[in-house]
Amino acid sequence: MLDAGAHFGHLARKWNPRMAPYIFDQKNGIHIIDLHKTVVKIDEAAEILKEMARSGRKVLFVATKKQAKEVVAEKALSVNMPSVTERWPGGMLTNFPTIRKAVKKMNTIDKMKEDGTFDKLAKRERLQITRQRAKLEKNLGSIRDMSRLPSALFVVDVQKEANAVKEANRLNIPVIAMVDTCCDPTPIDYVIPANDDATKSIELIMDVLCKAIEEGLQERKLEKEKADVEAPAEGESAPQAPQKKLRARRAVKVEAAEEAPAEEAAAAEAPAEAPAAAEAPAEE
Repeated sequence: MLDAGAHFGHLARKWNPRMAPYIFDQKNGIHIIDLHKTVVKIDEAAEILKEMARSGRKVLFVATKKQAKEVVAEKALSVNMPSVTERWPGGMLTNFPTIRKAVKKMNTIDKMKEDGTFDKLAKRERLQITRQRAKLEKNLGSIRDMSRLPSALFVVDVQKEANAVKEANRLNIPVIAMVDTCCDPTPIDYVIPANDDATKSIELIMDVLCKAIEEGLQERKLEKEKADVEAPAEGESAPQAPQKKLRARRAVKVEAAEEAPAEEAAAAEAPAEAPAAAEAPAEE
């Protein structure tokens, strides 16, 4: 982390006093972040993301600054998570149904190209639709598979992504963020104090978090495979239940058939004894 420059904060005169618990020292007018606390916070965030991935929930990665956008987009794609790296669309979380309509419009254009409807349009209309499709792909292409609100947000640079953090707070969506010494950590649920301006620092933290997500996805896959293997065994026991009932019924019928001759014999003997009892007074 020292090699990546994760410990460098902002100028001391631009610091936010609420970041004081995470500052180790000041050197040459620049605050130094306490990396011991950074490691603890990274482990905490990694554990949370792992549990979310294992339960099948989505985490939205947000980073639109130049130093972070490429790294975040690549890492998020590697673990099949949505990301916003171009521009945060206003109301993306608070007005999510409208965003989904825009994504559906993009899918409709793709279907038009597949079924040949697009080729039948006039040249000017094709040009307009192509430009619209390119714009939608640039802004919303990375979230086209996100059918519902994310379970958490990961943000790089809290100040730049202030709108995303506000929307997440309004909807009670947990926010995990890299927070520099000039930022306010109050709106953040899981603070990772680190340098959010260095590409190496961002890449290092993203590596750790994405590995945790990948582990969670692997555990989820193993649990599904285990459930699929055990399911037939449970299914086989179901047909056996009616067979057991039939066997029990047959056993009852056999026992009843065996008891029937004994009852008939007893009934046959009863009339023979009755005349004997009647003849006894005559002999007296």
